[in-house]
Amino acid sequence: MVNEALAQNYFKRCKIRVEILQEFFRKKAFSDVIREAQEVVELLEKAILIKLGINPPKWHDVIDVIIEHKEELPEKVKKEIIELKNDCKYLRSQRELAFYGEADFIPDDFYSEEDAKKAIEIAGKMLKITEKIFRERK
Repeated sequence: MVNEALAQNYFKRCKIRVEILQEFFRKKAFSDVIREAQEVVELLEKAILIKLGINPPKWHDVIDVIIEHKEELPEKVKKEIIELKNDCKYLRSQRELAFYGEADFIPDDFYSEEDAKKAIEIAGKMLKITEKIFRERK
């Protein structure tokens, strides 16, 4: 069952989380920026699907599902969503490594300020796109 209140809740929580990304960044917790930015993007993607009346799948990156239904999106965001696809997939690919690391991969030693800036930018773009969708599809 699709729940409009749930989509709104995801959106509200993501606005807060995007602000929190800045705090991780200030503390130079770049791996945490990566992980949290991915979670922001994931929740926003699922909020978009819910807004479109689609029950989101239970996996971490659903950008392909959104693109499959792009005809249901407002015209002004279709291109933006498609352009963000690779960035969403990049964050998804980093999700576990940024959080858990590996025996030979220490997250805090790997991710840089530039990586964190990129993640914040991706999350910010997805937030703006979601905002446009929510305004258009009342």
